[in-house]
Amino acid sequence: MARALILVLDSVGCGGAPDAAQFGDEGSNTLGHIADACANGQAEEGRSGPLKLPNLDQLGLGAAIRLASGHPAPGLDAGPVGTYAAATEISQGKDTPSGHWELAGVPVPFDWRYFPDTKPAFPPELIAEFVKRADLPGILGDCHASGVPIIRELGEEHIRTGKPICYTSADSVFQIAAHEQHFGLERLYEICEIAAEIFHPLMIGRIIARPFIGETPADFSRTINRRDLAIEPPEDTICDRVIAAGGRTLAVGKIGDIFAHRGISELKKGKPDLELVDDLLDFMADAKDGDLIFTNLVEFDSLYGHPRDVSGYARALEAFDVRLPEILAALKQDDLLIITADHGNDPTWRGTEHTRERVPVLCAGPSLTDREIGLVQMADVGETVAAHLGLEPGRHGRSFL
Repeated sequence: MARALILVLDSVGCGGAPDAAQFGDEGSNTLGHIADACANGQAEEGRSGPLKLPNLDQLGLGAAIRLASGHPAPGLDAGPVGTYAAATEISQGKDTPSGHWELAGVPVPFDWRYFPDTKPAFPPELIAEFVKRADLPGILGDCHASGVPIIRELGEEHIRTGKPICYTSADSVFQIAAHEQHFGLERLYEICEIAAEIFHPLMIGRIIARPFIGETPADFSRTINRRDLAIEPPEDTICDRVIAAGGRTLAVGKIGDIFAHRGISELKKGKPDLELVDDLLDFMADAKDGDLIFTNLVEFDSLYGHPRDVSGYARALEAFDVRLPEILAALKQDDLLIITADHGNDPTWRGTEHTRERVPVLCAGPSLTDREIGLVQMADVGETVAAHLGLEPGRHGRSFL
């Protein structure tokens, strides 16, 4: 028996998706373009110089970028070391659930529903039902928007009127922002449950509670009390399969929300990413043979990808790289760690949405030998974990180790 760890660096794509043009993302490359910007002196806020990720690069990050897209990322030029690959998604989405479910061995077999980029964005009859059932005076927003700007634009009116701010994006989401004190955190969660009952049957993937604090646009800020209400995966993921075999799935970050809390034994969430690394290390100290530790670090995506903050994204990558040796040192002899991502979110790209990209797959463990695996499917990640833990093969993907 052994233990397995999947660590998702949310949105840390590496370009090269063969169908990127279908999503308007041909040429996007999150890691490659961040490295370019750093090398060109265009990411100097709070950091300086070329992108410095020696520990990730030692595992094969730069080589994975070159494998995925042919992009020679400046500063990530270690030789072909580590056990690495680049993974391609087959699910028809570039959203969080699609990426995570496929990494967990279950490609999404259906098309999500998306709201049109119009104003209003939501069907009036469904909003009328939502307002009535949630006993609301109405809603604000009703459009495509990025989270922080719309809170700054409408936050004061929300406080004054009690109307929640409802918005969407290119993802299959219905997001509700409300003030933690003036509106109430539990009240926000309550109306999100009602929204889920209305919108999930339409194949809207997630209802997201977006609480914030502050009294003026200058100091409005979102809090760590976000909650995602997701549709359940259509079949058992690696999380369910581990539990069925007698192991535990120990979840860090928003993994519980992404999988609708199905197949989750214990959960640690609601903290900044570097504190979640501490939670991951705590689970590593406690995990037993047969357990899976599944982690999502979201701030690359939420704080820096969507706002198109190249310097911030680079700082976050470098800060994680400093912590990586602690994780590697905590691995036991038969452990398998897979570091990967769920999609891209190129901070140099147009717009504010995710980008369709391949993702790096970096494998570490004391018993692994250094080699290039090549191009794989995202579902192969889950099947590799299954094989490592001695589970029966699933319906999708195959082990690449």
